[in-house]
Amino acid sequence: MGSENEISPADALKAPGKEQQAAGVGILLQIMMLVLSFVLGHVLRRKKIYIIPEASASLLIGLIVGVLANISDTETNIRAWFNFHEEFFFLFLLPPIIFQSGFSLAPKPFFSNFGAIVTFAIFGTFLASVVTGVLVYVGGLVFLMYRLPFVECLMFGALISATDPVTVLSIFQELGTDVNLYALVFGESVLNDAMAISLYRTMSLVRKNPSGQNFFMVVVRFLETFVGSMSAGVGVGFTSALLFKYAGLDVDNLQNLESCLFVLFPYFSYMLAEGLGLSGIVSILFTGIVMKHYAFSNLSRSSQRFVSAFFELISSLAETFIFIYMGFDIAMEQHSWSHVGFIFFSIIFIVVARAANVFSCAYLVNLVRPAHQQIPSKYQKALWYSGLRGAMAFALALQSVHDLPEGHGQTIFTATTAIVVLTVLLIGGSTGTMLEALDVVGGEDHSDSSLASVGPITNYEEENGYIAPSYDDESSSSGNKIKMKLKEFHKSAASFTALDRNYLTPFFTSNNGDEDEEAQPFTSRRSFTSSRSGFHGQSPYSSPSP
Repeated sequence: MGSENEISPADALKAPGKEQQAAGVGILLQIMMLVLSFVLGHVLRRKKIYIIPEASASLLIGLIVGVLANISDTETNIRAWFNFHEEFFFLFLLPPIIFQSGFSLAPKPFFSNFGAIVTFAIFGTFLASVVTGVLVYVGGLVFLMYRLPFVECLMFGALISATDPVTVLSIFQELGTDVNLYALVFGESVLNDAMAISLYRTMSLVRKNPSGQNFFMVVVRFLETFVGSMSAGVGVGFTSALLFKYAGLDVDNLQNLESCLFVLFPYFSYMLAEGLGLSGIVSILFTGIVMKHYAFSNLSRSSQRFVSAFFELISSLAETFIFIYMGFDIAMEQHSWSHVGFIFFSIIFIVVARAANVFSCAYLVNLVRPAHQQIPSKYQKALWYSGLRGAMAFALALQSVHDLPEGHGQTIFTATTAIVVLTVLLIGGSTGTMLEALDVVGGEDHSDSSLASVGPITNYEEENGYIAPSYDDESSSSGNKIKMKLKEFHKSAASFTALDRNYLTPFFTSNNGDEDEEAQPFTSRRSFTSSRSGFHGQSPYSSPSP
Protein backbone atom coordinates (compact mmCIF):
# COMPACT_ATOMS: atom_id res chain seq x y z
CA MET A 1 0.00 0.00 0.00
CA GLY A 2 1.20 3.46 -0.78
CA SER A 3 2.04 5.82 2.05
CA GLU A 4 -0.57 8.41 3.03
CA ASN A 5 2.07 11.14 2.76
CA GLU A 6 3.06 10.14 -0.75
CA ILE A 7 2.56 13.00 -3.28
CA SER A 8 0.95 12.05 -6.54
CA PRO A 9 2.56 13.16 -9.85
CA ALA A 10 -0.41 15.48 -10.42
CA ASP A 11 0.10 17.16 -7.04
CA ALA A 12 3.84 17.42 -7.70
CA LEU A 13 3.12 19.34 -10.88
CA LYS A 14 0.39 21.40 -9.24
CA ALA A 15 2.49 22.70 -6.31
CA PRO A 16 5.15 24.50 -8.39
CA GLY A 17 2.42 25.84 -10.65
CA LYS A 18 0.57 27.26 -7.65
CA GLU A 19 3.74 28.94 -6.38
CA GLN A 20 4.34 30.45 -9.80
CA GLN A 21 0.76 31.72 -9.92
CA ALA A 22 1.13 33.26 -6.45
CA ALA A 23 4.36 34.96 -7.55
CA GLY A 24 2.59 36.35 -10.60
CA VAL A 25 -0.30 37.72 -8.52
CA GLY A 26 2.09 39.25 -5.98
CA ILE A 27 4.21 40.98 -8.62
CA LEU A 28 1.07 42.15 -10.46
CA LEU A 29 -0.22 43.80 -7.27
CA GLN A 30 3.13 45.52 -6.73
CA ILE A 31 3.11 46.89 -10.29
CA MET A 32 -0.48 48.09 -9.89
CA MET A 33 0.44 49.93 -6.68
CA LEU A 34 3.45 51.53 -8.39
CA VAL A 35 1.29 52.73 -11.29
CA LEU A 36 -1.35 54.06 -8.89
CA SER A 37 1.31 55.84 -6.83
CA PHE A 38 2.84 57.58 -9.86
CA VAL A 39 -0.55 58.60 -11.25
CA LEU A 40 -1.76 59.86 -7.86
CA GLY A 41 1.50 61.75 -7.35
CA HIS A 42 1.09 63.41 -10.74
CA VAL A 43 -2.50 64.46 -9.91
CA LEU A 44 -1.46 65.83 -6.51
CA ARG A 45 1.35 67.80 -8.16
CA ARG A 46 -0.92 69.21 -10.87
CA LYS A 47 -3.56 70.22 -8.32
CA LYS A 48 -0.87 71.65 -5.99
CA ILE A 49 -2.19 69.62 -3.04
CA TYR A 50 0.66 69.75 -0.53
CA ILE A 51 -1.24 68.27 2.41
CA ILE A 52 -0.69 64.80 0.87
CA PRO A 53 2.88 64.70 -0.51
CA GLU A 54 3.84 61.99 -2.98
CA ALA A 55 5.79 59.99 -0.39
CA SER A 56 2.78 60.09 1.94
CA ALA A 57 0.49 58.94 -0.89
CA SER A 58 2.76 55.95 -1.62
CA LEU A 59 2.90 55.03 2.08
CA LEU A 60 -0.90 55.29 2.36
CA ILE A 61 -1.40 53.05 -0.68
CA GLY A 62 0.80 50.40 0.90
CA LEU A 63 -0.97 50.74 4.25
CA ILE A 64 -4.44 50.42 2.70
CA VAL A 65 -3.53 47.37 0.61
CA GLY A 66 -1.81 45.81 3.64
CA VAL A 67 -4.87 46.30 5.83
CA LEU A 68 -7.12 44.81 3.12
CA ALA A 69 -4.79 41.82 2.79
CA ASN A 70 -4.88 41.35 6.57
CA ILE A 71 -8.65 41.36 6.92
CA SER A 72 -9.22 39.28 3.79
CA ASP A 73 -8.29 35.65 3.31
CA THR A 74 -5.25 36.36 1.15
CA GLU A 75 -3.09 33.31 0.58
CA THR A 76 0.15 33.15 2.57
CA ASN A 77 2.32 32.55 -0.51
CA ILE A 78 0.96 35.74 -2.10
CA ARG A 79 1.45 37.80 1.06
CA ALA A 80 5.03 36.53 1.30
CA TRP A 81 5.90 38.63 -1.77
CA PHE A 82 5.19 41.79 0.23
CA ASN A 83 7.32 41.06 3.28
CA PHE A 84 9.91 43.78 3.85
CA HIS A 85 13.32 42.10 3.78
CA GLU A 86 16.11 44.37 4.96
CA GLU A 87 18.64 42.46 2.81
CA PHE A 88 16.60 43.24 -0.31
CA PHE A 89 16.31 46.86 0.83
CA PHE A 90 20.04 47.34 1.49
CA LEU A 91 21.29 45.38 -1.54
CA PHE A 92 18.86 46.39 -4.29
CA LEU A 93 16.61 49.31 -3.37
CA LEU A 94 18.85 51.65 -1.38
CA PRO A 95 22.05 51.66 -3.52
CA PRO A 96 20.52 53.36 -6.60
CA ILE A 97 18.89 56.01 -4.39
CA ILE A 98 22.10 56.78 -2.49
CA PHE A 99 24.18 56.79 -5.68
CA GLN A 100 21.75 59.18 -7.36
CA SER A 101 21.94 61.41 -4.28
CA GLY A 102 25.68 61.81 -4.76
CA PHE A 103 25.44 61.82 -8.54
CA SER A 104 22.85 64.62 -8.64
CA LEU A 105 24.75 66.93 -6.29
CA ALA A 106 25.65 70.21 -7.96
CA PRO A 107 29.33 70.59 -7.00
CA LYS A 108 29.42 74.36 -6.52
CA PRO A 109 26.52 74.73 -4.05
CA PHE A 110 27.52 71.53 -2.25
CA PHE A 111 31.21 72.34 -1.83
CA SER A 112 30.57 76.02 -1.12
CA ASN A 113 28.39 74.85 1.76
CA PHE A 114 30.63 71.89 2.55
CA GLY A 115 31.75 73.09 5.98
CA ALA A 116 28.18 73.67 7.17
CA ILE A 117 26.91 70.41 5.61
CA VAL A 118 29.63 68.33 7.28
CA THR A 119 28.95 70.06 10.60
CA PHE A 120 25.23 69.22 10.44
CA ALA A 121 25.59 65.73 8.96
CA ILE A 122 28.60 64.39 10.90
CA PHE A 123 28.81 66.25 14.19
CA GLY A 124 25.06 66.98 14.30
CA THR A 125 24.00 63.39 13.62
CA PHE A 126 26.46 62.12 16.23
CA LEU A 127 25.11 64.64 18.73
CA ALA A 128 21.46 63.76 17.94
CA SER A 129 22.21 60.04 18.30
CA VAL A 130 23.89 60.47 21.69
CA VAL A 131 21.21 62.87 22.99
CA THR A 132 18.42 60.50 21.93
CA GLY A 133 20.18 57.45 23.38
CA VAL A 134 20.94 59.14 26.70
CA LEU A 135 17.40 60.52 27.07
CA VAL A 136 15.85 57.12 26.29
CA TYR A 137 18.17 55.46 28.82
CA VAL A 138 17.41 58.06 31.52
CA GLY A 139 13.69 57.76 30.71
CA GLY A 140 13.95 54.04 31.41
CA LEU A 141 15.83 54.62 34.68
CA VAL A 142 13.10 56.93 36.01
CA PHE A 143 10.35 54.55 34.81
CA LEU A 144 8.93 56.92 32.19
CA MET A 145 9.29 54.26 29.51
CA TYR A 146 10.41 50.72 28.78
CA ARG A 147 13.99 50.29 29.98
CA LEU A 148 16.72 49.23 27.54
CA PRO A 149 20.46 48.68 28.13
CA PHE A 150 22.58 51.74 27.41
CA VAL A 151 24.24 50.39 24.24
CA GLU A 152 20.85 49.42 22.82
CA CYS A 153 19.59 52.94 23.57
CA LEU A 154 22.53 54.29 21.58
CA MET A 155 21.67 51.90 18.72
CA PHE A 156 18.12 53.26 18.76
CA GLY A 157 19.48 56.81 18.83
CA ALA A 158 21.67 56.06 15.79
CA LEU A 159 18.94 54.48 13.66
CA ILE A 160 16.28 57.07 14.49
CA SER A 161 18.70 59.91 13.63
CA ALA A 162 18.63 58.89 9.95
CA THR A 163 16.53 61.62 8.29
CA ASP A 164 14.62 61.37 5.03
CA PRO A 165 13.48 64.87 4.00
CA VAL A 166 12.06 63.74 0.64
CA THR A 167 8.80 65.61 1.26
CA VAL A 168 10.50 68.85 2.26
CA LEU A 169 12.83 68.77 -0.72
CA SER A 170 10.00 68.16 -3.19
CA ILE A 171 8.07 71.13 -1.81
CA PHE A 172 11.27 73.23 -1.85
CA GLN A 173 11.52 72.50 -5.55
CA GLU A 174 7.83 73.10 -6.20
CA LEU A 175 7.62 76.47 -4.45
CA GLY A 176 11.19 77.64 -5.00
CA THR A 177 13.60 78.43 -2.19
CA ASP A 178 17.06 79.71 -1.44
CA VAL A 179 19.76 77.58 -3.05
CA ASN A 180 21.78 77.59 0.16
CA LEU A 181 18.93 76.27 2.29
CA TYR A 182 18.25 73.58 -0.31
CA ALA A 183 21.95 72.66 -0.39
CA LEU A 184 22.04 72.36 3.41
CA VAL A 185 18.94 70.15 3.66
CA PHE A 186 19.90 68.04 0.65
CA GLY A 187 23.57 67.71 1.59
CA GLU A 188 22.79 66.86 5.21
CA SER A 189 20.31 64.16 4.16
CA VAL A 190 22.88 62.60 1.82
CA LEU A 191 25.67 62.33 4.40
CA ASN A 192 23.32 61.75 7.33
CA ASP A 193 22.23 58.29 6.15
CA ALA A 194 25.83 57.16 5.80
CA MET A 195 26.66 58.52 9.25
CA ALA A 196 23.64 56.86 10.88
CA ILE A 197 24.44 53.45 9.37
CA SER A 198 28.07 53.68 10.48
CA LEU A 199 27.01 54.63 14.03
CA TYR A 200 24.44 51.83 14.19
CA ARG A 201 26.92 49.20 13.03
CA THR A 202 29.58 50.45 15.44
CA MET A 203 27.17 50.28 18.39
CA SER A 204 26.02 46.83 17.25
CA LEU A 205 29.62 45.58 17.32
CA VAL A 206 30.10 47.09 20.78
CA ARG A 207 27.00 45.26 22.04
CA LYS A 208 28.20 41.93 20.65
CA ASN A 209 31.67 42.31 22.12
CA PRO A 210 31.42 44.54 25.20
CA SER A 211 34.65 43.30 26.81
CA GLY A 212 37.69 45.39 26.07
CA GLN A 213 35.69 48.11 24.34
CA ASN A 214 36.45 51.58 25.63
CA PHE A 215 35.35 54.90 24.21
CA PHE A 216 38.60 55.38 22.30
CA MET A 217 38.28 52.01 20.56
CA VAL A 218 34.67 52.76 19.64
CA VAL A 219 35.71 56.03 18.01
CA VAL A 220 38.58 54.28 16.20
CA ARG A 221 36.23 51.59 14.92
CA PHE A 222 33.75 54.18 13.68
CA LEU A 223 36.45 56.20 11.90
CA GLU A 224 37.84 52.99 10.42
CA THR A 225 34.43 52.12 8.96
CA PHE A 226 33.56 55.61 7.73
CA VAL A 227 36.95 56.67 6.38
CA GLY A 228 37.63 53.22 4.90
CA SER A 229 34.27 53.19 3.12
CA MET A 230 34.76 56.74 1.86
CA SER A 231 38.25 55.86 0.57
CA ALA A 232 36.92 52.79 -1.25
CA GLY A 233 34.20 54.87 -2.90
CA VAL A 234 36.54 57.67 -3.91
CA GLY A 235 39.09 55.15 -5.23
CA VAL A 236 36.51 53.41 -7.42
CA GLY A 237 35.28 56.79 -8.67
CA PHE A 238 38.79 57.93 -9.64
CA THR A 239 39.50 54.56 -11.29
CA SER A 240 36.37 54.90 -13.41
CA ALA A 241 37.35 58.43 -14.42
CA LEU A 242 40.76 57.27 -15.64
CA LEU A 243 39.21 54.31 -17.48
CA PHE A 244 36.72 56.48 -19.38
CA LYS A 245 39.40 59.09 -20.08
CA TYR A 246 41.98 56.76 -21.63
CA ALA A 247 40.03 53.69 -22.86
CA GLY A 248 38.63 55.49 -25.91
CA LEU A 249 35.08 54.19 -25.43
CA ASP A 250 33.34 57.37 -26.63
CA VAL A 251 33.17 56.28 -30.27
CA ASP A 252 29.85 55.42 -31.90
CA ASN A 253 30.11 51.63 -31.89
CA LEU A 254 31.27 51.41 -28.24
CA GLN A 255 28.80 53.71 -26.54
CA ASN A 256 26.66 50.81 -25.29
CA LEU A 257 29.75 49.33 -23.64
CA GLU A 258 30.61 52.73 -22.20
CA SER A 259 27.15 53.08 -20.64
CA CYS A 260 27.16 49.51 -19.30
CA LEU A 261 30.51 50.00 -17.58
CA PHE A 262 29.39 53.28 -16.06
CA VAL A 263 26.28 51.62 -14.62
CA LEU A 264 28.30 48.71 -13.15
CA PHE A 265 30.90 50.80 -11.30
CA PRO A 266 28.53 51.97 -8.50
CA TYR A 267 27.53 48.41 -7.62
CA PHE A 268 31.19 47.37 -7.77
CA SER A 269 31.95 50.07 -5.20
CA TYR A 270 29.05 48.97 -2.98
CA MET A 271 29.94 45.27 -3.03
CA LEU A 272 33.66 45.99 -2.58
CA ALA A 273 32.97 47.88 0.64
CA GLU A 274 30.53 45.25 1.91
CA GLY A 275 33.05 42.50 1.11
CA LEU A 276 35.70 44.32 3.14
CA GLY A 277 33.37 44.62 6.13
CA LEU A 278 32.83 48.36 5.54
CA SER A 279 29.72 50.38 4.70
CA GLY A 280 28.55 50.01 1.10
CA ILE A 281 26.20 52.97 1.50
CA VAL A 282 29.04 55.35 2.41
CA SER A 283 31.15 53.94 -0.41
CA ILE A 284 28.52 54.24 -3.17
CA LEU A 285 27.63 57.76 -2.03
CA PHE A 286 31.17 59.04 -2.55
CA THR A 287 31.46 57.02 -5.76
CA GLY A 288 28.46 58.96 -7.05
CA ILE A 289 29.97 62.32 -6.10
CA VAL A 290 33.35 61.50 -7.68
CA MET A 291 31.93 59.87 -10.83
CA LYS A 292 29.68 62.86 -11.52
CA HIS A 293 32.49 65.35 -10.98
CA TYR A 294 35.25 63.52 -12.85
CA ALA A 295 34.05 60.48 -14.86
CA PHE A 296 30.81 61.90 -16.27
CA SER A 297 32.50 64.53 -18.45
CA ASN A 298 34.65 61.79 -20.05
CA LEU A 299 31.56 60.11 -21.52
CA SER A 300 30.13 60.77 -24.96
CA ARG A 301 27.10 63.05 -25.13
CA SER A 302 24.66 60.21 -25.82
CA SER A 303 26.06 58.16 -22.91
CA GLN A 304 25.76 61.18 -20.61
CA ARG A 305 22.09 61.52 -21.50
CA PHE A 306 21.50 57.79 -21.05
CA VAL A 307 23.17 57.34 -17.64
CA SER A 308 21.54 60.51 -16.26
CA ALA A 309 18.08 59.29 -17.30
CA PHE A 310 18.80 55.70 -16.20
CA PHE A 311 19.89 56.52 -12.64
CA GLU A 312 17.06 59.02 -12.23
CA LEU A 313 14.58 56.38 -13.43
CA ILE A 314 15.70 53.51 -11.20
CA SER A 315 16.07 55.73 -8.13
CA SER A 316 12.56 57.07 -8.70
CA LEU A 317 11.15 53.55 -9.01
CA ALA A 318 13.14 52.35 -5.99
CA GLU A 319 12.04 55.17 -3.73
CA THR A 320 8.36 54.89 -4.68
CA PHE A 321 8.52 51.14 -4.19
CA ILE A 322 10.18 51.58 -0.78
CA PHE A 323 7.33 53.71 0.57
CA ILE A 324 4.71 51.28 -0.79
CA TYR A 325 6.71 48.34 0.51
CA MET A 326 7.09 50.02 3.88
CA GLY A 327 3.39 50.85 4.18
CA PHE A 328 2.37 47.30 3.33
CA ASP A 329 4.82 45.81 5.82
CA ILE A 330 3.71 48.16 8.61
CA ALA A 331 0.18 46.79 8.19
CA MET A 332 1.34 43.16 8.01
CA GLU A 333 4.04 43.01 10.71
CA GLN A 334 3.48 42.03 14.32
CA HIS A 335 3.97 45.09 16.52
CA SER A 336 4.53 45.46 20.25
CA TRP A 337 2.01 48.16 21.18
CA SER A 338 2.20 47.36 24.90
CA HIS A 339 4.93 49.98 25.49
CA VAL A 340 3.00 53.11 24.50
CA GLY A 341 5.11 55.20 26.87
CA PHE A 342 8.25 54.23 24.96
CA ILE A 343 6.70 55.45 21.71
CA PHE A 344 5.34 58.70 23.19
CA PHE A 345 8.53 59.75 24.93
CA SER A 346 10.71 58.63 22.00
CA ILE A 347 8.85 61.10 19.79
CA ILE A 348 9.50 63.89 22.31
CA PHE A 349 13.16 62.92 22.68
CA ILE A 350 13.89 62.90 18.93
CA VAL A 351 12.32 66.36 18.62
CA VAL A 352 14.66 67.59 21.39
CA ALA A 353 17.66 65.81 19.82
CA ARG A 354 16.92 67.30 16.39
CA ALA A 355 16.78 70.76 17.98
CA ALA A 356 20.11 70.12 19.71
CA ASN A 357 21.56 69.04 16.37
CA VAL A 358 20.35 71.98 14.27
CA PHE A 359 20.65 74.91 16.65
CA SER A 360 24.02 73.94 18.15
CA CYS A 361 25.54 73.26 14.71
CA ALA A 362 24.10 76.51 13.34
CA TYR A 363 25.70 78.32 16.27
CA LEU A 364 29.08 76.79 15.43
CA VAL A 365 28.73 77.67 11.74
CA ASN A 366 27.67 81.23 12.56
CA LEU A 367 30.74 81.69 14.78
CA VAL A 368 32.93 81.89 11.69
CA ARG A 369 30.61 83.86 9.42
CA PRO A 370 30.25 87.62 9.15
CA ALA A 371 26.87 88.99 10.21
CA HIS A 372 25.49 89.18 6.66
CA GLN A 373 26.43 85.54 5.93
CA GLN A 374 25.04 83.79 8.99
CA ILE A 375 22.27 81.19 8.89
CA PRO A 376 19.13 83.09 9.96
CA SER A 377 16.75 81.80 12.57
CA LYS A 378 13.96 80.98 10.10
CA TYR A 379 16.31 78.75 8.07
CA GLN A 380 17.38 76.96 11.25
CA LYS A 381 13.71 76.28 12.03
CA ALA A 382 13.17 74.96 8.50
CA LEU A 383 16.18 72.64 8.95
CA TRP A 384 14.80 71.44 12.27
CA TYR A 385 11.38 70.75 10.78
CA SER A 386 12.83 68.92 7.77
CA GLY A 387 14.22 66.07 9.88
CA LEU A 388 11.55 63.54 8.91
CA ARG A 389 12.20 59.83 9.43
CA GLY A 390 11.75 57.41 6.56
CA ALA A 391 12.92 54.21 4.92
CA MET A 392 16.46 54.18 6.36
CA ALA A 393 15.26 54.34 9.96
CA PHE A 394 12.58 51.73 9.21
CA ALA A 395 15.07 49.29 7.63
CA LEU A 396 17.59 49.65 10.48
CA ALA A 397 14.79 49.15 13.02
CA LEU A 398 13.67 46.00 11.22
CA GLN A 399 17.28 44.81 11.32
CA SER A 400 17.37 45.49 15.07
CA VAL A 401 14.61 42.88 15.53
CA HIS A 402 17.22 40.28 14.51
CA ASP A 403 20.16 42.02 16.22
CA LEU A 404 18.61 42.50 19.66
CA PRO A 405 17.24 39.77 21.96
CA GLU A 406 14.34 39.46 24.37
CA GLY A 407 11.86 41.54 22.43
CA HIS A 408 13.93 44.74 22.69
CA GLY A 409 14.25 44.92 18.92
CA GLN A 410 10.47 44.50 18.54
CA THR A 411 9.89 47.46 20.87
CA ILE A 412 12.34 49.60 18.91
CA PHE A 413 10.75 48.52 15.62
CA THR A 414 7.24 49.43 16.79
CA ALA A 415 8.38 52.84 18.07
CA THR A 416 10.24 53.53 14.81
CA THR A 417 7.18 52.51 12.77
CA ALA A 418 4.99 54.96 14.71
CA ILE A 419 7.57 57.73 14.29
CA VAL A 420 7.90 57.13 10.53
CA VAL A 421 4.13 57.15 9.98
CA LEU A 422 3.71 60.26 12.13
CA THR A 423 6.47 62.27 10.47
CA VAL A 424 5.74 61.24 6.87
CA LEU A 425 1.95 61.64 7.04
CA LEU A 426 1.38 64.42 9.58
CA ILE A 427 4.53 66.53 9.60
CA GLY A 428 5.14 65.91 5.88
CA GLY A 429 1.62 67.05 5.09
CA SER A 430 2.08 70.31 6.99
CA THR A 431 5.48 71.10 5.48
CA GLY A 432 4.16 73.48 2.82
CA THR A 433 2.25 75.51 5.41
CA MET A 434 5.29 75.62 7.69
CA LEU A 435 7.63 76.79 4.93
CA GLU A 436 5.25 79.54 3.87
CA ALA A 437 4.77 80.62 7.51
CA LEU A 438 8.55 80.91 7.90
CA ASP A 439 8.74 82.82 4.60
CA VAL A 440 11.52 80.64 3.19
CA VAL A 441 9.81 79.75 -0.09
CA GLY A 442 8.70 81.78 -3.06
CA GLY A 443 10.34 83.64 -5.91
CA GLU A 444 10.37 87.13 -4.49
CA ASP A 445 13.63 88.94 -4.05
CA HIS A 446 14.48 88.93 -0.36
CA SER A 447 16.70 91.93 -0.50
CA ASP A 448 16.99 92.02 3.27
CA SER A 449 17.85 88.37 3.58
CA SER A 450 21.10 87.52 5.21
CA LEU A 451 21.70 84.94 2.53
CA ALA A 452 21.59 84.95 -1.23
CA SER A 453 18.09 85.56 -2.53
CA VAL A 454 15.93 83.23 -4.53
CA GLY A 455 16.35 83.51 -8.24
CA PRO A 456 19.00 83.03 -10.91
CA ILE A 457 22.53 83.24 -9.61
CA THR A 458 24.99 83.64 -12.39
CA ASN A 459 28.13 84.03 -10.31
CA TYR A 460 27.94 81.83 -7.27
CA GLU A 461 31.37 82.74 -5.94
CA GLU A 462 30.55 86.47 -5.78
CA GLU A 463 26.84 86.63 -5.03
CA ASN A 464 26.30 83.65 -2.76
CA GLY A 465 26.36 84.45 0.93
CA TYR A 466 27.29 80.91 1.90
CA ILE A 467 30.75 80.62 0.38
CA ALA A 468 33.66 80.20 2.72
CA PRO A 469 34.56 83.79 3.63
CA SER A 470 38.03 85.23 3.54
CA TYR A 471 39.45 86.05 6.94
CA ASP A 472 42.66 87.75 5.92
CA ASP A 473 41.36 91.23 6.71
CA GLU A 474 39.56 90.38 9.94
CA SER A 475 40.72 91.94 13.15
CA SER A 476 42.37 89.85 15.83
CA SER A 477 39.48 90.48 18.23
CA SER A 478 37.85 87.21 17.12
CA GLY A 479 40.84 85.21 18.18
CA ASN A 480 39.39 82.58 20.45
CA LYS A 481 40.54 79.07 19.71
CA ILE A 482 37.19 77.63 18.57
CA LYS A 483 36.74 80.35 15.97
CA MET A 484 40.28 79.98 14.72
CA LYS A 485 39.93 76.21 14.30
CA LEU A 486 36.67 76.60 12.40
CA LYS A 487 38.18 79.29 10.19
CA GLU A 488 41.10 77.00 9.40
CA PHE A 489 38.62 74.32 8.37
CA HIS A 490 36.89 76.73 6.00
CA LYS A 491 40.25 77.78 4.55
CA SER A 492 41.15 74.14 3.98
CA ALA A 493 37.87 73.71 2.05
CA ALA A 494 38.84 76.66 -0.14
CA SER A 495 42.29 75.10 -0.62
CA PHE A 496 40.67 71.85 -1.76
CA THR A 497 38.66 73.80 -4.35
CA ALA A 498 41.89 75.24 -5.73
CA LEU A 499 43.55 71.79 -5.68
CA ASP A 500 40.60 70.34 -7.56
CA ARG A 501 40.58 73.09 -10.18
CA ASN A 502 44.33 73.13 -10.79
CA TYR A 503 45.30 69.46 -10.49
CA LEU A 504 42.52 66.89 -10.00
CA THR A 505 40.16 68.02 -12.75
CA PRO A 506 42.88 68.28 -15.46
CA PHE A 507 44.32 64.89 -14.43
CA PHE A 508 41.07 62.87 -14.25
CA THR A 509 39.00 64.53 -16.98
CA SER A 510 39.54 65.09 -20.67
CA ASN A 511 38.24 68.66 -20.42
CA ASN A 512 37.46 71.23 -17.77
CA GLY A 513 34.18 70.03 -16.31
CA ASP A 514 33.36 73.48 -14.97
CA GLU A 515 32.77 75.03 -18.38
CA ASP A 516 29.27 73.72 -18.97
CA GLU A 517 28.31 74.29 -15.39
CA GLU A 518 29.60 77.86 -15.36
CA ALA A 519 27.58 78.65 -18.45
CA GLN A 520 24.29 77.68 -16.82
CA PRO A 521 22.73 79.93 -14.18
CA PHE A 522 21.64 78.40 -10.93
CA THR A 523 17.94 78.51 -10.31
CA SER A 524 15.85 77.55 -7.34
CA ARG A 525 12.76 76.85 -9.43
CA ARG A 526 12.02 73.25 -10.19
CA SER A 527 11.62 72.07 -13.74
CA PHE A 528 9.57 68.95 -13.27
CA THR A 529 11.85 66.54 -15.04
CA SER A 530 11.51 64.06 -12.21
CA SER A 531 8.39 62.58 -10.76
CA ARG A 532 9.88 62.59 -7.31
CA SER A 533 11.83 64.84 -5.02
CA GLY A 534 15.28 66.28 -5.33
CA PHE A 535 16.55 63.32 -3.34
CA HIS A 536 17.07 61.65 -6.64
CA GLY A 537 15.93 64.19 -9.22
CA GLN A 538 17.66 67.27 -10.49
CA SER A 539 18.44 69.77 -7.82
CA PRO A 540 17.21 73.31 -8.39
CA TYR A 541 20.63 74.47 -9.41
CA SER A 542 21.91 71.54 -11.43
CA SER A 543 22.74 72.08 -15.05
CA PRO A 544 20.40 70.67 -17.66
CA SER A 545 21.39 67.49 -19.38
CA PRO A 546 23.39 68.11 -22.54
